[in-house]
Amino acid sequence: MTRGRFIVFDGVEGSGKSTQLPLVADWIATTRAAPLVTREPGGTPLAEQMRSLCLQDHQEELPKTAELLMMFAARSVHLNNRILPALAAGQWVLCDRFVDASYAYQGAGQGLQGSDIAQLETLVVGPHQPDCVFIFDLPIAMLMERVKSRGQADRFDRADAEFHKRVRATYLERAQQQPMRYVVIDASASIQTITRTICKELEARFAG
Repeated sequence: MTRGRFIVFDGVEGSGKSTQLPLVADWIATTRAAPLVTREPGGTPLAEQMRSLCLQDHQEELPKTAELLMMFAARSVHLNNRILPALAAGQWVLCDRFVDASYAYQGAGQGLQGSDIAQLETLVVGPHQPDCVFIFDLPIAMLMERVKSRGQADRFDRADAEFHKRVRATYLERAQQQPMRYVVIDASASIQTITRTICKELEARFAG
């Protein structure tokens, strides 16, 4: 059986990743079996509990290192219990965020060392890297406007513009370093334009 494809949608807050996931999933389902649509942190009942701990406010301080470890603990559960079995069964996987988010948010955003994140990536993810990563990008002013227009905001939504600038810069830097695996998406375009761009890219890369 042919292994499924592992596709990640990642990028800055308010960029429309969650809107695009079901649209692209519907397109994939027209030519093959419906893909698994999942998210990080989360994706399984246990990992979703970890997500709540990571994103909600606490009465005591959550150390940055603890946050990083929790993200990778949730990722380990998600990867082993849901993503890898689906890929082994030949199913495509569309995931809202993956390891790049740790470099952007816990690394650039929170100030943790990239080398420490890389060690955890090797331990938890190993060779199971995505086949393609779409980085959704927005200018900071538009990003902040979209975040403010949301309803209930989590800790990352409430971060200041400088935090989001560092996050955005890291995403773009990682995409530039591996242009064969990353695709930067102009998230200021229309929903229909973005969907067409993603589907065209997937067709070109993984036709057949």
